[in-house]
Amino acid sequence: MDTITNIMSRRSVRYYLDKEISDEDLKTILHAGMAGPSCTNARDWSFIVTRDPEVLNLMADGNGGPAGPLRRAKLGIMILGDLERAFKPAPDYWVIDGAIAGQNMILAANALGIGSVWLGTWPQMERVNKQIANFNLPDTVIPHSIIAFGYPDEEEEKKPHMPEKPKDMPDMPPMDKPMGPPPKMVKGEYEPDRIHMDRW
Repeated sequence: MDTITNIMSRRSVRYYLDKEISDEDLKTILHAGMAGPSCTNARDWSFIVTRDPEVLNLMADGNGGPAGPLRRAKLGIMILGDLERAFKPAPDYWVIDGAIAGQNMILAANALGIGSVWLGTWPQMERVNKQIANFNLPDTVIPHSIIAFGYPDEEEEKKPHMPEKPKDMPDMPPMDKPMGPPPKMVKGEYEPDRIHMDRW
């Protein structure tokens, strides 16, 4: 699949077949996320990765009704902003860097025939705080979003489904914690120590 076809054919998939995603494809998806650009190459993200239904349900609980696809997914990846790595003069670039990583992972999955749906967490602080508590995250790590993955169940996708209403979006308080200098990394390097399986 060429790049333009991949971008144009991507769609949100919320229903999945009972088919596992291989370790090889999982690594490809994660490596694609890590290959994206970030401010000053800070690479200020980490990921909680799970195939465990209990952990997928925990992620869904933290994000509320719209995160229902996680309960049916074969894989969930929570994108986290790592403020210890963020660009000190403007640390809020972590939000953009996380979004780029997420889009890369979604497109990589699409190229592999794997469906996905992006589920927003930040800046809805009720969701953010629930995920922080659910996964016992340190103060410098902020949940950005979650992506549910699975092979598309095309028959189920065709059926009409009632949309789930998200709650009102509360204000996001300013993030003013001091940040250290970003580490220098090779662009696009795969970093296995940035992947947290099932928990932080």
